Amino acid sequence: MYRRPRRNRKSEAIRNLVQETSVGVEDLIFPLFLVSGEKKKIPVDSMPGIFRFSIDQMLFEIEECLKLGIQSFDVFPAYPEELKDPFAKESYNPETFYLKGLREIKKRFPEVCLMSDVAMDPYSSDGHDGIVQNGKILNDETLEVLAKMSLAQADAGVDILGPSDMMDGRVGFIREELDQHGFTDVSIMSYTAKYASAFYGPFRDALDSAPKFGDKKTYQMNPANSKEALIEADLDMEEGADFLMVKPALSYLDVIKLLNDNYPLPVAAYNVSGEYSMVKASSARGWIDEDRAMMEILTSIKRAGAKIILTYFAKDFAKTLR
Repeated sequence: MYRRPRRNRKSEAIRNLVQETSVGVEDLIFPLFLVSGEKKKIPVDSMPGIFRFSIDQMLFEIEECLKLGIQSFDVFPAYPEELKDPFAKESYNPETFYLKGLREIKKRFPEVCLMSDVAMDPYSSDGHDGIVQNGKILNDETLEVLAKMSLAQADAGVDILGPSDMMDGRVGFIREELDQHGFTDVSIMSYTAKYASAFYGPFRDALDSAPKFGDKKTYQMNPANSKEALIEADLDMEEGADFLMVKPALSYLDVIKLLNDNYPLPVAAYNVSGEYSMVKASSARGWIDEDRAMMEILTSIKRAGAKIILTYFAKDFAKTLR
């Protein structure tokens, strides 16, 4: 007698019955880009289908996404150069358009899960995630800025803070500040294993946040390392993170599995801008089937162990379910 695995593949109905991994819209967080002003919906040239929105237009976008079943959003700010400085002071100015936008989203749609970005680079005239002095990134001094930023975002109604800076000790520092100021219900999704990747280019184009000198290799992780992610995850667990994130996703599926296999916290993965844009560019040239590639990518990330996927495909994915 021979085993015949093909019997479980002989029809779509049977294939669906035995499918091991499935992705739902409830697994996804949709990243959005916020700009100042009104009536703005500006295409991001390097990310087809993605836009920079002023808050009035972003509210329309969120409303449309809710109708598609998308309930979670990660909002990133795109700041003009004139509002940037070496210490990212605009990040905790209560009247800044980003914080006012977050408040408006939660006021209009209290049911959404709203995530924010905690890092200096969108506000920094140096374009780095920390304070720069004599060409070096100052770790502990940066924590003070991140804490102020986190408190301001929590006060604006954010459900999940996303420290993406990769400074040592920032999760514990932020958690302590949040708890001391009464924000004990605000979650932290730490960018636990954020690699110094080539796949961030379109995102930096969207935010105009590329570093003005050098690179981010002294704080983002070496793409060659996986065991180092365990060190970062241990620290984030000890310091009070609620979620562990791996970024990017596709080149680091092994790291997603590594964290999922070794930690009880939910693992998130960021299907980043370069991964999205590669599919869009190839599809535009007729080289691949966009929807099939999207589904395969998202399924692979979920199969590797990610409970949550941040992806620019969220809206496209939701539309395929209609």
